[in-house]
Amino acid sequence: MTQGPVISTIHCMADVWDAYRPELDGVEDRVRKNLDSSVALVNTVAAHILSGGGKRIRPLLLQLSARLCGYSGKDHHQLGSLVEFIHTATLLHDDVVDDADIRRGRKTARKVWGNQISILVGDYLYTKAMCQVVEFRSQGINEVLAEACKKMAEGEVLQLYYNGNPAMPEIDYIKIVEHKTAGLIAAACRMGAILADASETQQEALFRFGQYLGIAFQVADDTLDYTANGEFLGKTIGQDLRQGKATLPLLHLLQHCSEQDRLMIKDRMETRTLSTADLERILSLMTDFGSIMYAMDRARTYIAAAKHELEIFEDSTARRALTVAADYMITRDR
Repeated sequence: MTQGPVISTIHCMADVWDAYRPELDGVEDRVRKNLDSSVALVNTVAAHILSGGGKRIRPLLLQLSARLCGYSGKDHHQLGSLVEFIHTATLLHDDVVDDADIRRGRKTARKVWGNQISILVGDYLYTKAMCQVVEFRSQGINEVLAEACKKMAEGEVLQLYYNGNPAMPEIDYIKIVEHKTAGLIAAACRMGAILADASETQQEALFRFGQYLGIAFQVADDTLDYTANGEFLGKTIGQDLRQGKATLPLLHLLQHCSEQDRLMIKDRMETRTLSTADLERILSLMTDFGSIMYAMDRARTYIAAAKHELEIFEDSTARRALTVAADYMITRDR
């Protein structure tokens, strides 16, 4: 993608955020009000990560999906805040699993308060969300959110199973991404449709839209780990490889590089001994074999599939905003 379309997409996404800022402010208000544990430390730790600069893309997609299907109420504020609680819980747990010290340019909760507190506060946020979602008295919403949580746990286990293993099949990489990242995004989109009493056809289309969007988002994010401004991302470039994670650009490279380079990469993943020189070598190889381009092309294919799911809906402000959000998923590093 050339720089012109990238800048245009980001400007358009800024317009979407501006247009829906009052709606997102409603979500933020519910997030604050829902942090009401009688144990002050729970609220402090949760607020640390909830105020860490997240863009609330999942609540935004939920409300856009609801508006697309004709919803005019305000319940999406509360539901969006619960989705954000669940997302935040996964971040707290992921940082413990990954031994992460930095997230969004700030110290992780585990770095400030320790692993035990981070895990328990993540558990609290999961439980808080599931306790409050039943107040909607919607079996559909309950089932969608519960299934998303189950998939996220399965995805995390599968990723740990393959940690340090460069022989992971690409199909299993996509399965991990679909479960860990796309599951909650797809659930948010479908729950927006459920709020609007949309037809099953519309619900399924928005679920698939979110699923494709989530896969593209994670593939692009994994690719940024090798290409983007580390200071901007708030993490170290090459961090996934240092943690033994084989993501799509690396899987492509391993299919095309020499046996000598393949063995070097395998050794660094298994021993966690990646040096700056090793990383520079790997980045050079990715350029030579088109691994970054391959991964981003795959991400763009998923974005195209996501947009296709919107074609059953009439043109509207919400549909156009969802299209902009889709494009933004793979241009947000600029």
